[in-house]
Amino acid sequence: MTKDLTSGNPFKLIISFSIPLFFSYLLQQVYNIVDTIIVGQYLGKEALAAVGSTSSVNFLVIGFVLGVCSGFAIPIANRFGAKDFTKLRHFVVNSLYLSGIISVIMALVTVIFCKPILRVMQTPENIIDNAAIYIGWIFAGIPFAFLYNLSSGIIRAFGDSKTPLFFLIISTVLNIVLDILFIITFGWGIAGAAIATVIAQGFSGILCTIVLFKKYDILQLSKDDKKLRTELFAPLCGSGFPMGFQYSITAVGNMLLQSAVNSLGSDVVACVSSASKIQLFLCCPFDALGTAMATWTGQNLGAQKVSRVKEGLFVTMIMTLIYSIVMSCVVFAFGNQFIKLFLDSSEITMIKDSHFYAKVVSLFYFPLAIVIIVRATIQGMGFSKIAIFAGVFEMSARTITAFLLVPTFGYVATAFASPLAWGMADIFLIITFCVCYKKLIKSSKKI
Repeated sequence: MTKDLTSGNPFKLIISFSIPLFFSYLLQQVYNIVDTIIVGQYLGKEALAAVGSTSSVNFLVIGFVLGVCSGFAIPIANRFGAKDFTKLRHFVVNSLYLSGIISVIMALVTVIFCKPILRVMQTPENIIDNAAIYIGWIFAGIPFAFLYNLSSGIIRAFGDSKTPLFFLIISTVLNIVLDILFIITFGWGIAGAAIATVIAQGFSGILCTIVLFKKYDILQLSKDDKKLRTELFAPLCGSGFPMGFQYSITAVGNMLLQSAVNSLGSDVVACVSSASKIQLFLCCPFDALGTAMATWTGQNLGAQKVSRVKEGLFVTMIMTLIYSIVMSCVVFAFGNQFIKLFLDSSEITMIKDSHFYAKVVSLFYFPLAIVIIVRATIQGMGFSKIAIFAGVFEMSARTITAFLLVPTFGYVATAFASPLAWGMADIFLIITFCVCYKKLIKSSKKI
């Protein structure tokens, strides 16, 4: 039920591993898109703006969760590649212990402070109450987010990207049903959208964790395997926290930019939110390939096959370049139709502005792909702390846009904020990868 990525054709292995990942990320976006469509069509543009205004603070917290869980999976992938299954079991069990502690603390803190954060971000008064309700429920579900992302990350570290997808399909169907039930039938409003997402993710996380220990022979635990080993917390945190902070630093820049967008009014917030949904949806392959490269790198380094890291990275870059060009053409040709999923057809000016934003961003899909994939590769190589600085570059670019460009150029500047951030991060990441890869090559020759 596992897959060894340390031997065989890189293209075939990465593609076969990435396809289920792609559908997993696609379905996670469906979570958000279904919420957005139903909220926009049934609760109106102010409710849509309320959900959109929370996107950056949501990414700040949930992005940290994703990063930490991905980081926890890297030592597990290393031990899998090295065939050290005893140490692997110890890492798996203690990553779950550590995640339980972190997730409860995070849920309590974020629920308490979510509304003050929204005020600092200049969230318009006509949408701040709904925004606080929505994000408050999402934050209350942080333990479920940890459970699903960690369990699925561990399964993927074993080379199995299909099992998490199966449970996510079930969860997505449940999310859609609950959205309709809570918002349309029960009339729970914006809270219904958030509660549906939390329940669906919790269901997926619990199932994934059960299967994790039932399905894989290498995780048949003895009494000794179940012991709390605090000495493993340091390597887990050393891998997980830098990746979590990487997401959070990037999110701080997003929050500053979101504050600038919020200052332009709720209509602009809705436009940016709608266009951003298209980007997140179309760029799912980049996230899939980034996750694949983290696992690919972790396993191959564990097996002392450093040269395969570069081979895998080259293959993914070629694939994403071709895909980026095709998707940019799709956005230019059909972007208006996508945006009408979120905005009422009568909002002609808003649809036009949202399409403009989507077209600008689509021209820079490949730089975004480089950020995601090269960063994941560097993290898989064990240099998570260095990769944090890519987030610093992104944050700097978005800060400049928020404080200097948006006040001067208004809405147009918001469309170029992310491309500027990706470009600055790319310069750092490409140089960093070359330096880190040379270090690994030298180290492997000494062994």
